[in-house]
Amino acid sequence: MTTLRALIAAGLVVGTFGLAVAKLPPPPPPTDAQKAAAEEKKAKDAIAAEAAKAAQARAEDRVAARYMAEMKAKGKVVTPQMAPAAVAAAPVAPAGAAAPAKATEPAAAAAPAKK
Repeated sequence: MTTLRALIAAGLVVGTFGLAVAKLPPPPPPTDAQKAAAEEKKAKDAIAAEAAKAAQARAEDRVAARYMAEMKAKGKVVTPQMAPAAVAAAPVAPAGAAAPAKATEPAAAAAPAKK
């Protein structure tokens, strides 16, 4: 009997919550100040992500250098293998600089655009 009461109570809670959410009005459109704040936050988040990415790369380089030094001390030869993404990484252009012209490739033109 207790299980039945718990199921009924859970159903009432879910139903009440569904009704409450369904009656909420849509949010008002963002003001210019809110839009500017959102853009500023997006820019700060991008800078923080770039800094975290650089810190991760430095940490990986330190670990790889230590590993290679330890293997060299043991007399084993270790050849580092670069990931394709690390080789193809390009420096980030400043925000005010124009984007470099990209060469069009036939394979890229035939691929569908991602959304």
